Amino acid sequence: MSKIIRTRKPSVLPYYAAALAFVVLCAVLPVYRLWALLAALGAAVLAFAGAKKICPPRVVETEVPFHTGVDDVDAMLTEMQQQLDTLHALNEALPDPQLSAAMTRMEKAGRSIVETVEATPAKAKQVRRFANYYLPDAVNVLQQYAKLAKQGVRGENAASIRAEVEHNAASIATAFENQLDALYAAESMDLSADLTVLQNMLKGQGL
Repeated sequence: MSKIIRTRKPSVLPYYAAALAFVVLCAVLPVYRLWALLAALGAAVLAFAGAKKICPPRVVETEVPFHTGVDDVDAMLTEMQQQLDTLHALNEALPDPQLSAAMTRMEKAGRSIVETVEATPAKAKQVRRFANYYLPDAVNVLQQYAKLAKQGVRGENAASIRAEVEHNAASIATAFENQLDALYAAESMDLSADLTVLQNMLKGQGL
């Protein structure tokens, strides 16, 4: 989900005002004397402070895909989102219903992984291998499949590749779903423990 980041950029006008004041006073005062030099510097400081009051910092809005507060996590999520967008586009272009169903499962699991890591950036380390290898490799294989299908290649090798992709697509989708499930392993264990405690309390109360 894209975010709007607001940053404050200070105005450069106070620096120009300070420089102008210093130059003007240097032109009219004998700055070779210490008192005159100090007066020119003092005027520059006053000009800078005055200009800063009337020239507040400029607020710049920038839209970014993710803003978890961790730069490398944001970069990883952005790359994953781009890969999933490619997967979606490939799915739209491929007519095979079984392959399409498997690709839909891949995309759904992948999007859920992105949402989970965005909400809890500490989980990013659990999906780095998935993000860096499994997801891009799967997308690359499907891109090659789509290329062969589009070109209408009918040779034995091409047919073998297409059959292998179609055969393994469901397994790849299951691997994506297992990766998503693994992100919730700790929460599931905590919930199970809490339920056990609750059941024991209820038994202790004779309920």
